[in-house]
Amino acid sequence: MNKSIILLSGGLDSATILYYAKSRGFKPYGLIFDYGQRHRKEILQAKKIAQYVGCDFKIVKMSLPWQGSSLLNKKQRLPRHDVIDPKEIPSTYVPARNIIFLSYAASFAEAINARAIFIGANAIDYSGYPDCRPGFFKAYQDVLKKGLKTGVQGKMIKIYTPLLRKTKAQIIRQGKKLGVPYHLTWSCYQGEKEPCGKCDSCVLRAKGFEEAKIIDAKSL
Repeated sequence: MNKSIILLSGGLDSATILYYAKSRGFKPYGLIFDYGQRHRKEILQAKKIAQYVGCDFKIVKMSLPWQGSSLLNKKQRLPRHDVIDPKEIPSTYVPARNIIFLSYAASFAEAINARAIFIGANAIDYSGYPDCRPGFFKAYQDVLKKGLKTGVQGKMIKIYTPLLRKTKAQIIRQGKKLGVPYHLTWSCYQGEKEPCGKCDSCVLRAKGFEEAKIIDAKSL
C-alpha cells in the first residue's frame, strides 16, 4: 500500500482528505502541528480523528516567537465578518505556515519512503490566505522536484490538493459519502469549550453545512 502524509489539523477539510486518501488506497500517516495556536483544541480533535480511523500520527511541536498573526497572539482581536472577502488577507494569516508545514511533511515523506502529501487547502470558500492558492502549490511542487533527493532521482513526492477548487458544501457532501466523522472536527479559532459561531472559520463552516443541506453535529 502506498504511504501518504496527511496534514491533519482537526478541521473538517483535513478530516475529509484523510478519508479521501484512504479511499484511494493510500496508507495515511497524520502530521499534527502544535505551533502555539490559540485554538489548541484542534490538536486534541486531530488526535481523536486519527485514532478513530486507526491512522498513525506524529505531533510536531514548534514555536513561532515572532507571532505575526491573531491566531498566535491572544491579545489581538480575531476578525469577524458576516461575508468573507477572499481578496483580503485577514489577521488570522500565519506567515509562511503552509511553507513550513509542507517542508516538515516532505521531510517526513522522504524519511519513510512515502510518495504523497495530502493537504486540505481550499481556494473557494476560504479566508484569502496566499498559501492556499493553486499557484502556490504548483510552485512548491517544483521546489520538491529540485530540492529533495527523491526529486532529483525522479522519485517524485506529489502534493495532492483534492479540495482546492471545491466549495465548503461540496467538501462536506463528499465527506459525508466517505463517512467522515464531522462531529469530531473543530473549526473555531477561539478554541473554547464550544464554537463561538462568529469567527471567520465558524462562518465558513456554517455556510458550508447550510448550503450542503446537512445538519452540523456541532450545532446539536
